[in-house]
Amino acid sequence: MQRKPLTGIRVLEFGGYISGPYATSFLCSLGADVVKVERPGTGEDFRRGADADSVYFRQYNTGKRSLAVDLKSAEGVQLVKDLVPRCDVVLENLRPGKMDALGLGRSDLTALRPDLVYTSVTGFGPGGAMAGRPAYDMIGQAFGGLVSSLSNQGEAQLTGTCLADLITGLSTATGILAALVGRGTSATGVHLETSITEAVSTLTADAVAQLFETGTTPTRQSRHPQAQNFCLKTASDDFVVLHLSSSQKFWESLVAAIGRPELLADARFTTYADRMEHYFDLARILDGEFMLRPADEWEKVLIDHDVPFAPVLSVEDYRLHPQVQWLDVFEPERDGLALTRVPWRFDGERPGRPGSAPRVGEHTLEVASEVYDADRVRDLIGSGVRCTAPER
Repeated sequence: MQRKPLTGIRVLEFGGYISGPYATSFLCSLGADVVKVERPGTGEDFRRGADADSVYFRQYNTGKRSLAVDLKSAEGVQLVKDLVPRCDVVLENLRPGKMDALGLGRSDLTALRPDLVYTSVTGFGPGGAMAGRPAYDMIGQAFGGLVSSLSNQGEAQLTGTCLADLITGLSTATGILAALVGRGTSATGVHLETSITEAVSTLTADAVAQLFETGTTPTRQSRHPQAQNFCLKTASDDFVVLHLSSSQKFWESLVAAIGRPELLADARFTTYADRMEHYFDLARILDGEFMLRPADEWEKVLIDHDVPFAPVLSVEDYRLHPQVQWLDVFEPERDGLALTRVPWRFDGERPGRPGSAPRVGEHTLEVASEVYDADRVRDLIGSGVRCTAPER
């Protein structure tokens, strides 16, 4: 890739864990210069005491620069303000009001850079009775309907990954990109606000439609009859998933693939509506059929009959699959970690994630020197409180 789309864009990031840093990791991969503002000493909490060796921290922060500064000191706040005129985006995922209390709220910073894209990511939004409550990934999944819609009826259970944080990061990055495009036609900036609660709604849109169509609360199994999804164990103990949807063609193809032509004449399965009504009867039949052959045989048969299916892969299987490798979804493994790349290609090429995750304050001297002379930088660093950099 000759030039990444966000080359020349500067971002200041305040926050930690996943939702905010994941958003800026997209921007970083697209060429933006992301400066991560952290507390001196330990840095953000997701470093988990391992500094730049935390695999979680590396996944969401590789390629960024770290500025360690004490935001409880007037000098630390002033350094941030002096950097703002050089920045296009500020992102914070602190509790509502925290940045204002530090003197780094939207009005404070847009006074210094009028066209600034000031981005705030919260748990429940900036107002309302729940605004001040702490929110993390599973809180967002529970409150937003994901836990309910991904569980069996009456048996709520935790999901297996951080869906709420990840979709918040992706939706935040999308909003920032839109704001940057809009800024090109205006001399003023924008206060972009989102929350875990709002971002999760993008994952429950289909469940909301199902609620209005059926009048019943969606659960893990309630969409399967509508989508004609089946998860089937094979004779090799591997699983495959089918997704027939409403297509009569795919139903007929499946019947041919399993060698059960009599099912076409079965009144329970004649039409899509019939198959929805008798979904669980059909599921039991398919359970029995798919146990007759191993997964590799089913793969060939289903491909030959053009039946929509996929093997159920583990994350490791997915990472190593030839199709995924062809797509360059992951950065080549370095030091025991394969970083996930952004999900887009530009002119056929997926942006890589060069560089490494920064140590706490690794770029403090470098960043401060962009706005201060050597004497003032030495004063800040020398205090050991206002601004710190790691020992070399």
